[in-house]
Amino acid sequence: MKLGLGIGPLGAPGGERIIELARMAEDLGYDTVWCPEIYGADCFTPLAWIGAHTSRINLGTSIMQISARTPASAAMHAVTLDYLSGGRLILGIGVSGPQVVEGWYGQPYPKPLARTREWMQIFRKIVARQEPVAFEGEHYQLPLDGGTGLGKPLKLIQHPVREHIPVYLGAEGPRNVALGAELCDGWIPMFISPYRMMDVYKDAMSIRTPDFEIAAAVPVIIDDDLDAALMQIKQQVGFYVGGMGAKSFNVHKDHIGRFGFADAAEEIQQLFLSGQRDQAIAAVPDELADEIALCGPKERIRERLTAWKDSPVTQLNVGSADKDTLEFLAEELL
Repeated sequence: MKLGLGIGPLGAPGGERIIELARMAEDLGYDTVWCPEIYGADCFTPLAWIGAHTSRINLGTSIMQISARTPASAAMHAVTLDYLSGGRLILGIGVSGPQVVEGWYGQPYPKPLARTREWMQIFRKIVARQEPVAFEGEHYQLPLDGGTGLGKPLKLIQHPVREHIPVYLGAEGPRNVALGAELCDGWIPMFISPYRMMDVYKDAMSIRTPDFEIAAAVPVIIDDDLDAALMQIKQQVGFYVGGMGAKSFNVHKDHIGRFGFADAAEEIQQLFLSGQRDQAIAAVPDELADEIALCGPKERIRERLTAWKDSPVTQLNVGSADKDTLEFLAEELL
């Protein structure tokens, strides 16, 4: 089992927080440091900053939304960071949701799986650098259809340090996860239960290759007060299930429903959207919060790590900035 570290907020200007965390994780033997991107800080700049202050730990985007950058722009970002870091980039990508895609990036959301497939095909062609890239798809065209007519296929000038940059897909729906197993090198799940994941993703997992990585985001809270620890998980679940999506379309709500908590997910959303946020958080089942995280005293967490070790997950992405927590997991898993 590998370990990853999600760096979370950047902290005060200057970047000292993320450098300290990354160096600590590297010294402890963590495999990857992951940087998020929603509609705040971008995911590449902090990783470049971290890469300049470390030497071994991999640099992962978790996740770069494909609507934020054309395949060519993302390929240039990826090749450059991979080059400067000596081949340490893991490019985590995802489609996000219509609130962010259309509300923030001003791009169309429909047909996300088809867009992802085309995006990946172009990205791979650019990084492989075998020929000038031409592509005629429904969502992407190179050169562009309907422009001046002066565009021509081009070839990446920068020679990549690697011909194949690993790409992991952030996904929740079974069809999207299956697409990742088909096209990508790994999968980044969130709100995942090691006790239920094979029931939900059995078909998707059956087509993955033996070296397919599953880097699961797992919050870890060491606290003798289990209820207090679980409440922190409930706050996150309540926010995503209740507010990160429209009433008629919320991929996180659907995801929780597939894991056997459909009634609770419906109640959480209704309460959250009606302004009863505290009640929405309280409505998150203890069982759900407990399964998707590692909470409680160290001995309890040590016991519950067994389920993760026995699951298809290959890397635990720890959501914690606590030194004692990071050291404890390194001792248990590395």
